[in-house]
Amino acid sequence: MAEVVDELGQAILDGKDAASFLWQVPDDVETRDRIAKLLKFIQDKAERGGRREMPQICRELQVAIAASPSPQQVDILQDGFDRLHKLWQAARSGLGIPGIQLDPPDH
Repeated sequence: MAEVVDELGQAILDGKDAASFLWQVPDDVETRDRIAKLLKFIQDKAERGGRREMPQICRELQVAIAASPSPQQVDILQDGFDRLHKLWQAARSGLGIPGIQLDPPDH
């Protein structure tokens, strides 16, 4: 069964793919520009949706994409898109929806 992907999820998946591509061609200007645009879109969409953590991650990644190409930069981008994807999945499953309080684990 295929996962239904909304506009935000698709932008995150596209960003993950683009960040992976940078491993092969780290100074590809077109891909870097595409990532910057995707980050802006994700940030705007997340802010309109009342999310707090996603926009912060996007701001961090915008700093990274503006830096000189390097393996460390690509690591930061890939890690950031992975974090965004996990947050998106959690929100879709009901774990990250504002107003829903999860019971703390028993210790």
